[in-house]
Amino acid sequence: MSTRPQAVLITGCTSGGIGFELGKEYRSKGLRVFATARRAEVCEELTALGFEAIQLDVTKDESVHAARNQVAEMTGGVLDILVNNAGRSAAGIPAVDANMNTILDVFETNLFGVMRMVQAFVPLLITSGDGRIVNISSIASVMPYPFNSAYNASKAAVNAYGSTLRVELAPFNIQVTTVITGAVKSHIIESTPALAPTSIYAPIADHFARYMAGISKVGGTPTEVYARSVVSQTFRRSLNSWFWTGKFSFLCWFIDTFLGRTGFDRPLSREFGLTALKKVVEERKDA
Repeated sequence: MSTRPQAVLITGCTSGGIGFELGKEYRSKGLRVFATARRAEVCEELTALGFEAIQLDVTKDESVHAARNQVAEMTGGVLDILVNNAGRSAAGIPAVDANMNTILDVFETNLFGVMRMVQAFVPLLITSGDGRIVNISSIASVMPYPFNSAYNASKAAVNAYGSTLRVELAPFNIQVTTVITGAVKSHIIESTPALAPTSIYAPIADHFARYMAGISKVGGTPTEVYARSVVSQTFRRSLNSWFWTGKFSFLCWFIDTFLGRTGFDRPLSREFGLTALKKVVEERKDA
């Protein structure tokens, strides 16, 4: 009687990113890895590296359904692990300045894309008999990281969605874990926008520019170290509902657990120049 290798599908597998390293780690454990990417040229690169690459845009229903059908045909209708990793950032944009199209694009990828993938692939996970869903979230989902509100909100929604899935899918022997990811070396932040001259935050434009320029220099957990941690977690008999890993994740967990949500406010306000801005606003009122 032959035994099939376990199969995992990972969204957002661009080379050098989190999804790519997760694919490498799962493959090293003997799993059959379906590595997906939105762009055809990335899929060609993944195929050249030995992955079973599938072109997939999580924001498009037809693309998700086509990927589901392709995986079902290749595996006989079974998937063991679904990793929802594809994400989009919108760093450096104050909440009141954010373009609604940008906000919608962030939610299409980070939240609605996860929902599409779950709805499409749950039948394959049920067939597995011990299916796992791994949703990649962020510490930004629990801390008020300034000038990143759309991303923060989308990931907080993923947390809530994953918690509900955990309860709803338990009767079908599908476990769900949400990975609260700290700082990891990846390419998710592709640009560092400047404040508009008309922004209410214009008085701290210089501070803002210096901080945004330094984001890429902040060291994070190497992607391969992060991947080993996440993959090891997904092989546990009983998954943690939330799994915190990556640089600053322990600190974030500690503050969120023991100091309360406002424990983040003062240090983040100082770091992002909002404390200085408050002084400017008060001086203008007194003038």
